[in-house]
Amino acid sequence: MQGFFKAFKSHFFFAALFSFFDNMLMLAMPIYMMQLFDRVMTSRSNETLVMLSLAAVGALLVMWVLEMLRARLLGAASLLMDQSLGGKVVSGLIKSAARLGARDYAQGLRDVAVLRGFLTGNSIFALFDTPWAIFFIVIIFIFHPLMGFIALGGAVLLLLVAVLNEKVTHKPLHDAGLASRKSSRFIDISIRNSEVVSAMGMVSGVRGRWQKMNDAVLEHQRVLTQRTSMINSFTKFLRQFIQIAMLGAGAYLVIDQHMTPGIMMAATLILGRALAPVEQAITTWKGIVDARESYDNLNQLLSDYKEDAGAMALPAPSGKLNVERLAFVTPTTRLAVIKGISFELNAGEVLGVIGPSAAGKSSLLRLVAGVWKPTAGAVRLDGADVSEWTREQIGEHIGYLPHDVELFAGSVGDNIARMLPAKDFSDQVIEAAKMAGVHDLILRLPNGYETEIGETGYVLSGGQRQRIALARALFNKPRLILLDEPNANLDGEGEAAFLNAVNAMKQNKMTVLIVTHKPAMLLHADKVLVMKEGLVEAFGPKDEVIGKTVRTASAVSNIQAVGV
Repeated sequence: MQGFFKAFKSHFFFAALFSFFDNMLMLAMPIYMMQLFDRVMTSRSNETLVMLSLAAVGALLVMWVLEMLRARLLGAASLLMDQSLGGKVVSGLIKSAARLGARDYAQGLRDVAVLRGFLTGNSIFALFDTPWAIFFIVIIFIFHPLMGFIALGGAVLLLLVAVLNEKVTHKPLHDAGLASRKSSRFIDISIRNSEVVSAMGMVSGVRGRWQKMNDAVLEHQRVLTQRTSMINSFTKFLRQFIQIAMLGAGAYLVIDQHMTPGIMMAATLILGRALAPVEQAITTWKGIVDARESYDNLNQLLSDYKEDAGAMALPAPSGKLNVERLAFVTPTTRLAVIKGISFELNAGEVLGVIGPSAAGKSSLLRLVAGVWKPTAGAVRLDGADVSEWTREQIGEHIGYLPHDVELFAGSVGDNIARMLPAKDFSDQVIEAAKMAGVHDLILRLPNGYETEIGETGYVLSGGQRQRIALARALFNKPRLILLDEPNANLDGEGEAAFLNAVNAMKQNKMTVLIVTHKPAMLLHADKVLVMKEGLVEAFGPKDEVIGKTVRTASAVSNIQAVGV
C-alpha cells in the first residue's frame, strides 16, 4: 500500500497544492465583507463596490476551478488505485482462502471500494483543509488577541471532541463491522446450500440463526448510533456556541472601538472557515475510520500474499514426483494430519491412495498440489521443490480435481480452459474433453461448448460437473494429475469413461494420484499407498501391497472399510 501512495504521490502533492491556493482564496469573502463595512458603506462609492464585487466573484471562480481540479485529481488517484490493487487483491484473496488457518480477508475487494470512496468523498477534503485552521487562527490573532484566543480555544475544543469521538466509537464500529461480515457470510453459505435448507425444512433454523447474528449487528449499531448522535449534536452546539462567543466578543470590541464592524464580520467568517474542516472530519469520522481499517487490512493482505515474482523459470517437468518426510500440522488446532510421509513415483505412473476417513488422503493431495505449505519436508517435481515455482508456472503443469467440485460462471469451454478464452484454445479444450470422455456429452448440451453454466453450475448434474472438472484438470496435458474421489458423482457410464481417461493419462506419461474408496478405480494403478491417521501403512506395487495387506484379519477389515 505504501508503494501505491509513492507511485501516485504527484496526485496527492498537487491536491495539497490546490488546497493551499483554495484556502488562500477563501479569504476573498472575509476581505470583501470587511471592505464593504469599512470602506464602501462609509465612502458610498459605487465604483469601489463594483470593483470589489468583481474581484470577489473572480476569486470564487478560481476557487471553484481549483476545487474541481482537486476532486478530479483524487478521483483519478482512486481509479488508478483500483486498477493497480484490484488484481493483486483478488490474487491475495484466492491464496488466503486456499490456505488452512489463514487470516480472514474476505472483505478485500470491499476494502478497495471503501478506499476508492474515501479518495472521492468529503472526508479526505476535510483532512487536506484541517491543517490550514492554524493559518486562519493566526490571522484572527492579528485582528485582535481576544478573538484569536476564542478561535484557538474553539479549535482545541473541537479537536478534543474529535479525540473523544475516536475513543467512544472505535470499538462499536469495529464490532459492528465484524458482526455484519459474519452475518453476511452465513447468509452466503445458506444460499449456496439452499437445496439442502429447503429439502430438509431448515429454513426456520437458518432464519433463527441469522436473526441472532443480525440482532448482534443491530445492538452494535444501536450503541454506535447513540454515541455518534451524542457527539454530532454536541459538535453542532459547540460550533454555534463558539460562533456566538466570537460575535459577542467582536461586538464588545466594536463598542469599545478596538476594531471596526468589518473586521468583526471578517473574523467571524474566517473562524467559520477554520473550524469547518474540523467539524466535517468529526461528522464523517466513520468514513475516516473505515478507510483506515481498510488500508490496514489491504496492507496486511498484500504483505502476507505478495505476487509471485523473481523466481527463475524452470524447464517443464516430466512428472517424476518425490515426497520427502512430508508433515503438516493444522495452524488452528495444532493437529498433525500428515506425519512424515515419503514415497516416489516415476513419470507416467499411477498411484492409488486409499485409507479410512480422516486418514489424511485429501490433505496429502493439497500438499502435493502446493495449495498448502508443509510444516516439514518437501514435495519435489523433477527434483525441484514445488515451493520454488511460482503458482503461475507450476499451475499449468498440475491438474487438480478436488472432492468438492465447483465450476465458474461462464461457458463450458471457458471452464475447461481454466477461465482463459476457450475460442483461443479450442484445440486444447476439445482434446482435454475427449481425453476425459466428456466430448460427446458436451455436444449434447444446448449450445455445446458455449453452454453457459451459471454461477452454481445448476444446468449440469453432479456427474456432468465432475466430468467437466476432470477435463479442466487435463487441459493442456499437465504432467501431474491429482484426483480426489473422482468418481463420487459418476454413474456406470461415467466410471467407465473415467477409467479410459486414466488409461489415456498413462499413455501420455502423466503422473497420476487417485484418492478413492472403490477398488474398481484402481484398475490402471501401478502402485498403491495405504494411509491411516496421517501415516503410511503400506506402499508399493498394487498387487503386492493389496496381497500383503489382506493377509491379516485387521488389514482385511481396514481394506473392506475403504472398499478395496
